[in-house]
Amino acid sequence: MSLLDPLLSAWRSVIAHKLRSFLTVLGIVIGVAAVIALLAIGQGAQNEIIANIESLGANLVQISPRTGAGGAPTLSVEDARAIEGQIANIATVAPVVRATHQVTANGQDTVAVTIGTTPGYRIAYNLEVASGSFFSDYDVARSARVAVLGSNTAEDLFGNANPVGQEIKIGGTVVRVIGVLKPKGAAIMSPDDNIMLPLAFMQQFTTQQRTAQGEHIVHSIALSVADAQHSPKVVEEITDLLRERHRLLPDADNDFQILSTDDIAAQVSEAMGIMTIFLGAIAAISLLVGGIGVMNIMLVSVLERTREIGIRKALGAHERDIWTQFLIEAALLTLTGGAIGIALGYGIASGVGYFVQEITPVVTPDVVMLAATVSISIGLFFGFYPAWQASRLNPIDALRAE
Repeated sequence: MSLLDPLLSAWRSVIAHKLRSFLTVLGIVIGVAAVIALLAIGQGAQNEIIANIESLGANLVQISPRTGAGGAPTLSVEDARAIEGQIANIATVAPVVRATHQVTANGQDTVAVTIGTTPGYRIAYNLEVASGSFFSDYDVARSARVAVLGSNTAEDLFGNANPVGQEIKIGGTVVRVIGVLKPKGAAIMSPDDNIMLPLAFMQQFTTQQRTAQGEHIVHSIALSVADAQHSPKVVEEITDLLRERHRLLPDADNDFQILSTDDIAAQVSEAMGIMTIFLGAIAAISLLVGGIGVMNIMLVSVLERTREIGIRKALGAHERDIWTQFLIEAALLTLTGGAIGIALGYGIASGVGYFVQEITPVVTPDVVMLAATVSISIGLFFGFYPAWQASRLNPIDALRAE
């Protein structure tokens, strides 16, 4: 018997029972499409988040405080100055103080996060000015009442008008707008909804906490490393310096944490990777259900074609021939379902990318190969028992079947 005979026989059986074949394929189509779409969307979301993190600055290092034993954070402005003065290979250092204020201007009100910092903040976070300018070291030294607006805040307060030179009221204090930042989009720690103020001025009109040593507390310190290859050494040196300044015992944990852009990206990538796998596993359950459906339909097919199997055996067909035919039929159905599911999953992912422009779904070749391989494997796995049962039928009993 030709090797093509079982394939042709399986194809004729599939065509002869269109509705049954369609229902068998449907479960596989839904499962494969779900896997492809969810993995593509998950990968696209991961890429977008990583790109947003990297847009903050390739050489960015962030230092944030941990709560000390007395319940107060311990990172200070003086720590930032010590880092800037004692650690090599640093391009800029910017202490950061944050608060939330009601902001009023031009008859409009909004709530914005105000950030007291230094000009180094713009360099560390790779910010670009759309109009006007960022405040200078001179503005910080004289506690100038000036502000730089994020793009969303500027639009909320002034609409399409240029706010540079206009006055706004922050918590009852009037300041003059000297610049507006270019939009960053939906990035992590996006400055679009923020207002940047000179650090010394921010410290004047907000309640300032102090450390146990009497130093001015800050919420974080941002710095930019001159060269990314020096990041590990810089982080190590900053850790030693801060531990010494904070008088920590050798066996005491750090009361601060240091993260570089690469560290943040790696953590987010790991978390998103786990989430993507989790979504894919959920979608794979539908593939399992589809596989069980294949087995059920194939068992029904064996019962319906008992007499046919008996005739074929009476005419000299071997068990291997019967077994091969039913196995190929199951694999053919699941392969067809897999191909349709891949196309449908790609279409769903593309549709999501069209309507949600922040995400660009990514359908990689390895995911497509995985889906195709899994669909065929399901056909072979769940089609094995019906095929084996068909091949074991006694031809005399099969010919007597009605």
